[in-house]
Amino acid sequence: MGACYAGARALVSMKQVGLNVAADPFLAVATTGVNAGLVLISADDPGIHSSQGEQDNRHYAELAKVPILEPTDSQSAYDLMAYAFEISEQFDTPVMLRSTTRISHSNRLSMSKKPALHPQENWASCAMCKKYVMLPVNARIRHPLMEERMAKLTAFAETFPFNKIENGERQLGIIANGIPISTHEKFFPKASFLKLGITYPLPEKLIREFASKVDRILIVERT
Repeated sequence: MGACYAGARALVSMKQVGLNVAADPFLAVATTGVNAGLVLISADDPGIHSSQGEQDNRHYAELAKVPILEPTDSQSAYDLMAYAFEISEQFDTPVMLRSTTRISHSNRLSMSKKPALHPQENWASCAMCKKYVMLPVNARIRHPLMEERMAKLTAFAETFPFNKIENGERQLGIIANGIPISTHEKFFPKASFLKLGITYPLPEKLIREFASKVDRILIVERT
């Protein structure tokens, strides 16, 4: 939080139970917004392979009213990071990127890109205390701005390039995110797919459009 308030892009990563410990500052920065981009990687562990408990941290994104991105493999994890910082700065919000056990433990050759130079933002000065100091009188002002932010993010999700329809046979449509996308493409090569890269907020218009094109829908996720 201090780094992004000071004008430097910041990245923090933790397992799902780590976010329990960091919940207080996470909810605070969701309210204040950012100065430079802030991305939190939540490494969830469905099936409890290497953790003391199991939880779905997408609920934290909904609680905090921040967007959450979900990669399908190593390449999309790399690609989504650039989008995550751009979304953070465009919409004045921290962004969650949710990995799961299989993605966190996988590796593959990925195509890299030359990183774009990012000019450091101006230091958040005392003139911006109403934005960054969450006394109740300031937090009350921020709340309607968070609701406006969510409305803009919902519209953005409808055109986000990692939310896309791939038309196949009409008999079966599969809505999926994360690892299940690649596995179910192998099992159902002829099916139609709606692949979700942003799972909160959901692109409701895109989902309705997809549903109108298929006879039966199967929803698959790594919970």
